[in-house]
Amino acid sequence: MSSRNLAAATSTEALTTELPVGRSTGWWGMAMFVTTEATLFACLLGSYFYLRFQHGGEWPPGGIAQPKLLRPLVMTAVLLPSSLPMIWADRGIRRGSRRRLRYGLAATILLGTTFLVLQATEYAELFHEFTLTTNAYGSLFFVITGFHGLHVLIGLTMLSWLLAAALRGGSFGAHRHDRVRNVAIYWHFVDAVWAAILFTIYLSPRL
Repeated sequence: MSSRNLAAATSTEALTTELPVGRSTGWWGMAMFVTTEATLFACLLGSYFYLRFQHGGEWPPGGIAQPKLLRPLVMTAVLLPSSLPMIWADRGIRRGSRRRLRYGLAATILLGTTFLVLQATEYAELFHEFTLTTNAYGSLFFVITGFHGLHVLIGLTMLSWLLAAALRGGSFGAHRHDRVRNVAIYWHFVDAVWAAILFTIYLSPRL
C-alpha cells in the first residue's frame, strides 16, 4: 500500500465512516460479560430469598428494621431514567451527531454519580444499625448493593472515557459507534439489575 493510500485509509474521515461487518468482537465480549454478571447477580438474589425462607421468622432478623424506602426510591428515580440520555446519545451518534453524544454522556454520568452519592449516604446511616458481619442479612445486603455500586462505578469510568474521547474529537461517527453501543449495553444492564435489587432488598420484606 502506498503512503497516499495508507494516509487515506487512516484519516479521520475514513475512521468515522468505516462500516463494520456483522457483530464486532467488542459487542460479543460485552454480551458475554453482561451474561456472566447477570448470572452472578441472580445467584446472589437467589441466596437472599433462600436464606429468608429458611429463616422462617421475622425478616430482617436480629432486630434490624425493615429497609427505609424513601432514599432507595429516590435512587431509583435517579438511576433508571439515566438510560434515557444514554439511549439519546447512542442514537445521536448513529446519526452522526457528536453533540448529542457529548450531552447524553454527560447527563448519564451526572445521574450515575448522584446515585452513588445517595448510596454512600445510605451506607453511612445503616452502619450505625448493622454491618457486613452482623448476620447473614447484613452480609447479603452490603454484598448485593455494594457489588451493584461497584458496577455503577465501572460504568461511570467507561462513560467518562467515552466523554473524554468525544470531547477530544475522537473517531466517532454514524458508522463508527461500537464503543458507545457496548457501553450502552452495560449501562442498561446496570439499571435493570437495580430494579431487581429494589424489589428483592427493599420491597420484598414488606410483602
